[in-house]
Amino acid sequence: MDTGWLQDFVTLAQVNNFTRAAEIRHSSQAAFSRRIRALEAWVGAELIDRSVFPTRLTEEGSRFLEHALEIVRRVADARIDMADRPSGYRSMIRIAAPHALATGMLPQWWHDWTQRLPAIGCTVNPVNVHDAVTSLVAGNADLLVCFHNPQQPIHLDTAQYERLTLCAQSLRPYAAPTLLAQRRWTFPGSTQRPMPVLAYSPGAYLARMTDLILDNAPQPPVMERQAESDMADVLREMAIAGHGIAWLPDCVAQRALDAGLLVPASEEPRWTLRLSVMAYLDTANDRPGVGRLWNRLRSLYDKTDAIST
Repeated sequence: MDTGWLQDFVTLAQVNNFTRAAEIRHSSQAAFSRRIRALEAWVGAELIDRSVFPTRLTEEGSRFLEHALEIVRRVADARIDMADRPSGYRSMIRIAAPHALATGMLPQWWHDWTQRLPAIGCTVNPVNVHDAVTSLVAGNADLLVCFHNPQQPIHLDTAQYERLTLCAQSLRPYAAPTLLAQRRWTFPGSTQRPMPVLAYSPGAYLARMTDLILDNAPQPPVMERQAESDMADVLREMAIAGHGIAWLPDCVAQRALDAGLLVPASEEPRWTLRLSVMAYLDTANDRPGVGRLWNRLRSLYDKTDAIST
């Protein structure tokens, strides 16, 4: 069996079109179709449903796709790992992380993590927490980095997924100094003068964290929603522009805070929530480079899973 057939099959599964797949694989459609037929003969099952348009996989094809992806990936990894590592070759670590951590923490972290691992690169997928966890479980990410709070835990089987505590962050309210100087309202707002708020979209992890703060506050805030987004970076920029108050993690707010573009809207601890930042690894992952990176993380971070709230 030619491993090129597997690459043909994976490409076809991605685009669902023989003509387009053949173009991507730099082949004539006739030759491409013959190779797919040859693969089906080797597998002993029809992998492609040719009775519909666009083309789709059969049930057997869907099952075989998982194996094909794994074989193609392992062949590529083995080639890089066994080669003399010419310039430009890297063992690419796939990292799934929320936008806030991908932009606010990962650039410096990656510098620290790879100082002694020169043959490692990364592919970063900034997504929401739910999708980041899904990527790890589905095998589409080697490393998951995300926020953690005991009241909204990430449910991953500890027998299968190892985790490390990377740092702690505070989620607190920030506003532009000019907005607070206007003194049209006082924190946390009143019926006559509600507090302008920049909120996370429903379902976002940081929206749930903000709700924990507000639900547990002894004095219910009176708010008027001005804007919403599932990205903390967007809310930060809206806050800097003076549109309202945003609850932001340290990593998102710090540069604006240092530059005087944002200030805490309240110093009272009851409006702040502590979060851990965790890294997760599937212990069954044996991709080249992943083990070396995880051992490096072990040497840098304490495994303590405790978090104070």
